[in-house]
Amino acid sequence: MTVLGDGRVVNAEAVALDVRPARLGSRALALAFDIGAQVILVLFLLLLTSITLRVLPPSMVDDALFDTALRVVVVIVLLLYPTTIETLTNGRSVGKLVVGLRVIREDGGPIRARHAFTRALVGFAIEWPGLLLPLVGWMISFGTMIGSSRGRRLGDLAAGTMVVHVRRPYPWMPVPPMPPALVPWAASADLSALDDGLALAVRQYLSRAVVLREPERSRLAHELASEVAAAVRPAPPAGVPPHIYLAAVLGERRRRAVTTARTAPELSEPEAAAGLRPSSPVR
Repeated sequence: MTVLGDGRVVNAEAVALDVRPARLGSRALALAFDIGAQVILVLFLLLLTSITLRVLPPSMVDDALFDTALRVVVVIVLLLYPTTIETLTNGRSVGKLVVGLRVIREDGGPIRARHAFTRALVGFAIEWPGLLLPLVGWMISFGTMIGSSRGRRLGDLAAGTMVVHVRRPYPWMPVPPMPPALVPWAASADLSALDDGLALAVRQYLSRAVVLREPERSRLAHELASEVAAAVRPAPPAGVPPHIYLAAVLGERRRRAVTTARTAPELSEPEAAAGLRPSSPVR
């Protein structure tokens, strides 16, 4: 079974997925963009319908045909369009793409056509525009989203889906270069006990140190330097500031990783920048 925890999704394999559910504000903004896209689609289809009806013989065009064409346009815009676009884009309509949202299943997986169709059908009949009971449907949908801990509307409850914010990758910011005064020491240092996790933590700190405030910046630098010193031999020269020491260790690890990468081209640029080891240990 899939268990939904507070602020996260835990799938059947007991893997916790870090997701941030979209609330009423962001979803209303996405809906506004979607409505704009649907208005443009309506105008295009009405223009196409008008041209088509004018081309047909006058004997074929009557009120019944005109009403049927309008109903087809409504179904295309309010049911077929959202189903198709969310299926093809794995849960990202025009509005969700602009706002940075995505529809996913309750277990964190991508939605399928049946999920998109169910959401669109419930929205078509009850929520927006709510052709069956407009005012009542709107209030019920609004109350459901407010009362849901994950901001789920009626369509989400029926389809077993939820809307989440898309996590954007944090850019790899530059880090300080190798301090020239520590080049001889770093070249002879044994870095084999420095694991990848600690190396990445050092890189994260060095790339973000400029935006950290004191005393947190100095405290974090001392803590990381202590952890690195426990894994690197020999000790650095006396009096070296923690951030300089960290920059020297990371710079040397990066240099050795780049050298290794010449024979292991599968090492990615971010991994090489952090000094990660593709296969053989760095010594």
